[in-house]
Amino acid sequence: MRNPVKLTLASVLALNVAACAPAEKTIEQAATQTMDWSQSQSLITETVTGDILLDSWAGPHGGVPPWDQVDTSKMSAALNQAIDMAKAEIEKVADNPDAPTFDNTIVALEKSGAALDRAGTIFGVHASNLNVDPIPAVLKEMSPKFAALGDSVTQNAALFARVKSIYDNMEGLNTEQKRLVDDYYQDFVRGGANLNDEDKAKMSEINGRLATLTTQFGQNVLADEQGYVTYITDEKDLAGLSDGLISSMAAAAKARDKEGQWAITNTRSSMSPFLTQSENRALREKVWNTYYNRGDNGDANDNNAIITEILQLRDQRAKLLGYKTHAHWKLENQMARTPENAIELMEKIWPHAIARANEEVADMQAVADEEGADIKIKPWDYRYYAEKVRKAKYDLDSAEIKPYMQMEKLREGMFWSAGEIYGFDFKQRTDIPVFHEDVRVWEVLNKEDGSHVGLWYFDPYARPGKRSGAWMNAYRTQHKLDGKPTTVIVSNNSNFVKGADGVPTLISWDDAETLFHEFGHAIHGLNSKVTYPTLSGTAVSRDYVEFPSQLYEHWLTTPEVLNKFAVHYETGEPIPQALLDKIEKAASFNQGFATTEYLASALVDMKLHMAGGDPIDPDKFERETLEALNMPEQIVMRHRTPHFGHIFSGGYHAGYYSYLWADTLTADAAEKFKEAGSFYDKETAKSLHDNIMSVGNTIDPADGFRAFRGRDVSVDALMRDRGFAPKG
Repeated sequence: MRNPVKLTLASVLALNVAACAPAEKTIEQAATQTMDWSQSQSLITETVTGDILLDSWAGPHGGVPPWDQVDTSKMSAALNQAIDMAKAEIEKVADNPDAPTFDNTIVALEKSGAALDRAGTIFGVHASNLNVDPIPAVLKEMSPKFAALGDSVTQNAALFARVKSIYDNMEGLNTEQKRLVDDYYQDFVRGGANLNDEDKAKMSEINGRLATLTTQFGQNVLADEQGYVTYITDEKDLAGLSDGLISSMAAAAKARDKEGQWAITNTRSSMSPFLTQSENRALREKVWNTYYNRGDNGDANDNNAIITEILQLRDQRAKLLGYKTHAHWKLENQMARTPENAIELMEKIWPHAIARANEEVADMQAVADEEGADIKIKPWDYRYYAEKVRKAKYDLDSAEIKPYMQMEKLREGMFWSAGEIYGFDFKQRTDIPVFHEDVRVWEVLNKEDGSHVGLWYFDPYARPGKRSGAWMNAYRTQHKLDGKPTTVIVSNNSNFVKGADGVPTLISWDDAETLFHEFGHAIHGLNSKVTYPTLSGTAVSRDYVEFPSQLYEHWLTTPEVLNKFAVHYETGEPIPQALLDKIEKAASFNQGFATTEYLASALVDMKLHMAGGDPIDPDKFERETLEALNMPEQIVMRHRTPHFGHIFSGGYHAGYYSYLWADTLTADAAEKFKEAGSFYDKETAKSLHDNIMSVGNTIDPADGFRAFRGRDVSVDALMRDRGFAPKG
């Protein structure tokens, strides 16, 4: 099981990421040494319950999730039983009469809660991908129970005493073991293990209420995404839209029993191309307002009151633990260490971003004036006129690119590039259960010897009950806890709009980058080679976990992938070199918009969590903060506060800056490949694997990056990458 101290509903849904001193053993030695498991095995043994949700998975490769046998009506009972089983196992560890050792305490905790891990994985996937009755009710019931379980572990004085004893006497442990002990100890302390009984009770009350509120926040956003669909009934309102977009909108309407109409669903993958292409300004404004007002409609799904209470509770918890603000608590164990460091990076980029955005607006206004539109550019005009500027400045039309962006062919390109870099081979499997007919499975093999590495599930399409966005799940992480590697099981999930029957699903360039990004998370998990599950794969700090995935986006733009896999869906012809040249020339186009909308969200997130515990009006706070930042009026936050799921129903609270922090690492790392002459340079790829992709959280990420790059990270590469500084 993953570290039980970290067990909350958010962690369940997120299954959704230097040389040693002479006296120490290396990580490689730690992974292969023979350990005495007798004490921990006597404490933790698998129990057969007869419940498919709880028992060990059957099937090939160490077992696979039994999706075809899941009865969601029994989900609540299974989760409650799994919690009881986990509590009993943890109590055995805490009450062990033998003196605490690494094996009988830390390893035993690593082995505890396996049934809950399995049931929680299946539940988490349903909550994210199939959130229909009865899942919403189960979410509401279970969220405070998961929080209570986490608190019961953190506040177990006997258990903490055992962990602290090992933490205070780590002589003889190897590097990876010391990292694991430190991880456990810090989680206990940061979770309130040192508080008095009265404050522990208050902490539990806060955590339980937060679990309920954050769950409700996410449910409200999902309700607005499903409830506010814009339908077009008059064909003339399709003016400007590509055939592919029209086809996908017709399919979306048909799926909602509106055959003969066209649907713009309330998700980014549907909203963004419509705003880019539609000639109907009034309809653009309607679609824009529908999307950006999610959670802010003054109805039963309005999130403003929830936001205020969440922020107050987070501040109370931070102060209870002795921190200045929630942001200071959150960043303590991240690469940035302090919110001030994160803000310093953001403020270094911000002036360049808004300056570029203002230039972009001026260019768009000039086009609108030349056309005699008699308008002032508004947020719902930005994408539409940006596309006109792109055509004028770079002779590049996004509609010209899309016929070459076949989702399935690009998936093949991801597989091919992963094979070239990491030696993986992908073989589709049709004999493994899936949770929806849209989901497919591939076995991942080692090309060199044919050995099994893991399984990759692909769930690409939007559907009712599926949360918006794109993400990676880890159904089972890699570890060697029992002396041999486990089978890794990961998935990628997206919300692409499925093409009409018989028509390939075409995606935008931005969607293609997202496809590669999420695959980067999956590859991170598949490359893991560690001993302990808590330190495995993507279990690294928030501001580091996005680095490997953002880096993988660069393989999309390599000529090797584009020439082989970016082929026209009708003719099969590869994307013309002239078009590739235009794409490269326009690489930093619209970076003002992209960076500004992102940074605005990241800065508001940080300022919200540094504002203290006084009640706030979220809309007013957002508006006044953006005004103080001189936010261009033609751009809004990428995620407005009332639907900012990353920070109010996910794990990125006071952490949305992480994408910029990771992108700084990404840009610098990409330049190492460029310096080597190719993104397929074998020596550089091996260094990436050895120092970053395979080590999980067994080393300090700053040390891993330094070992790969040969120095500390520099922000200069990011500035060049975004066109904010001269190319070097």
